[in-house]
Amino acid sequence: MIVRPVSDPFLKTLRQLATCYQAFHAYSSAHVRTLDLTPPQFDVIATLGNTEGMSCSCLGRRTLITKGTLTGVLDRLENRGLLQRTPSEEDRRSVFVRLTAAGDALFQRVFPEHVAYLGKAFGALNADEHRTLENLLSKLSARLAPDTDDVDTPITTPKSRMIAAARRHD
Repeated sequence: MIVRPVSDPFLKTLRQLATCYQAFHAYSSAHVRTLDLTPPQFDVIATLGNTEGMSCSCLGRRTLITKGTLTGVLDRLENRGLLQRTPSEEDRRSVFVRLTAAGDALFQRVFPEHVAYLGKAFGALNADEHRTLENLLSKLSARLAPDTDDVDTPITTPKSRMIAAARRHD
């Protein structure tokens, strides 16, 4: 086991990445709540928006919401008349989820509003900085969540395999 000194640059980067994620989550969540949605509900609405719908398993992969949490979120959105679940004709164990007309209207209203809200914070970066940050985060993500077929990459956890599988399905 390698013990890194506290001054190691990777630890400072890790701390900054975690701090940035926490700040982003708090910033985003506060606005989502003003839209009368929870963050997981917004995630589902945003994922289903501009689609014909998808299976629950696909929705779970794309949102990375756990199956237990996803069921409750879908229940609440369905009770509000924002989405509809229908059993799959091909596989009775599978359920297809789509936005209702009311859900699509909500998506059309809240998604651009939230993107504009987030854009205010991301406006602190210029175009070159956005490209650099995107490239660096992509490189780090690829290392942390490698394809499950990549036997040369030692970092494999259940979560990293789940993220990699979701990427392959996109």
